[in-house]
Amino acid sequence: MFRYVTTIVVAILLSAPLVAGVTPFPASFHTQMVPTNGTSLCVRVGGKGPAVVLLHGFGFTGDMWAALAIVLAKDHTVIVPDLRGMGMSDHPDTGYTKKNQAVDIAGVMDALKVQNADLVTHDIGNMVGYALAAQYPDRVTRWVVIDAPLPGIGDWDTIVRSPMLWHFDFRGPDEERLVQGRERIYLDRFWNELSADPKRIDEDTRQHFAALYARPHAMHDAFEQFGALRQDAADNKALLAKSGKITMPVFAIGAEKFFGKNMADHMQFAASNVTGGIVPNSGHWIMEENPQATIKLVTDFLAK
Repeated sequence: MFRYVTTIVVAILLSAPLVAGVTPFPASFHTQMVPTNGTSLCVRVGGKGPAVVLLHGFGFTGDMWAALAIVLAKDHTVIVPDLRGMGMSDHPDTGYTKKNQAVDIAGVMDALKVQNADLVTHDIGNMVGYALAAQYPDRVTRWVVIDAPLPGIGDWDTIVRSPMLWHFDFRGPDEERLVQGRERIYLDRFWNELSADPKRIDEDTRQHFAALYARPHAMHDAFEQFGALRQDAADNKALLAKSGKITMPVFAIGAEKFFGKNMADHMQFAASNVTGGIVPNSGHWIMEENPQATIKLVTDFLAK
């Protein structure tokens, strides 16, 4: 019955464009601060059924997942954290390696008495997701990984040489002074250059997330996410060498106008059970550029 209801909801979403702007989480969800691993994460929880954890990346927060969470909550317990130092989560000075942030997420699952869960991730969320799946393989049942590579895995050393990724090394006191008060300008660069059509990231969405990244310490901690990438690469190589490829089913989704089919190819280096999918007519920001297709891809895979 739940799967039938979910199919109906997805069909409704696909029949008409989603309303522009930031989709709010419904009143059936509650938000709480969850102490974990020496910090506290802001976590949204709603629905009932098998658990699914949704992890966001840079430029957004857990708010990006609301439209997907509404659908999944029909037959899942949906858990949507803001990552360490991002959104409404606390801002510790350290701990931004993705291996450590995976411990954050495992702690959230412990606090919510969730032994295992499906996982849906995007961008930096992919990096935390891999560290979670590699360190706690019994706790991740299936993984949907969307449109960003993993540090240290496969052709990472070639990928990071792309001029488009200059921001990986853009951090420090002077860089923070340059961006302070200009967070919207800085974020517009990502939303514009990494999208297929910048107009799909509408003004309300830009204002909402720019305000969150303008909060005290928010941009500093976002830079710390990138500052940890070299250690993340070393950690991932060590995890892969120690335990081999992860074995849970992995659905590697690429945006047609960004990472595309390379997403599935890349994940073959880290996982032994990979299938691929494409979000059509979308750049990197899949939940803004083509939410209908993204929701269908994710829900179809999790319904199997």
